[in-house]
Amino acid sequence: MAKIAVTPTIVFAEFILFRKTISFKKVLALAAVLAGVAVATVTDLEFNAFGACTAIAWIIPTAINKILWSNLQQEANWTALALMWKTTPITIFFLLALMPWLDPPGVLSFKWDINNSTAVLTSALLGFLLQWSGALALGATSATSHVVLGQFKTCVIVVGGYLLFNSDPGFVSLCGAVAALGGTSVYTSLNLKETNHQSSSKQLPTQISLPKSKTSENGSEGSTVTGTSNVV
Repeated sequence: MAKIAVTPTIVFAEFILFRKTISFKKVLALAAVLAGVAVATVTDLEFNAFGACTAIAWIIPTAINKILWSNLQQEANWTALALMWKTTPITIFFLLALMPWLDPPGVLSFKWDINNSTAVLTSALLGFLLQWSGALALGATSATSHVVLGQFKTCVIVVGGYLLFNSDPGFVSLCGAVAALGGTSVYTSLNLKETNHQSSSKQLPTQISLPKSKTSENGSEGSTVTGTSNVV
């Protein structure tokens, strides 16, 4: 539920920070996506005060981070790698500081042989590529579209597991995943139409010079001939 709440948080934060609004059709499409993902993934819902505080502490920074990354790339012309170069050292610092509390056994008790070290380094490389692709998506689209893309991936995993690996998520979960995929398709179509409309409106009409009329040309020629004959 915390991941689902990121989408409305981003929409609300963009309105507060940049006065950015979305159309009513997009609101309906996002509502269908959120409802479908909730039906497809949420199986046991239980409220806990500590969990709610933790979720809120994660949702707000995540939404603000996605909004800032998207705006810096689109308006300030930052590249994805430049943003990662600026933010990754800070992330690593906080990760190392929180590691003793988030991972009580610690890294010292881990068996650092060749196979495990290779697996960790491979996972780190894949994580870097995932972060890079996410930053590229944020720069090319928007923060809301990036979250919808992640929810689309979740629904594809649910439906793909059922079709390819004979998993049984349940009929209700499948219906929710299909509904979310439909909402994602509608939201993408609305974004493409809006992008095409903005790109066409930015193109300035070219000025076409009209040719001179034959009457003016004949008049000018006649005056020229008359003037010539008078001189002669």
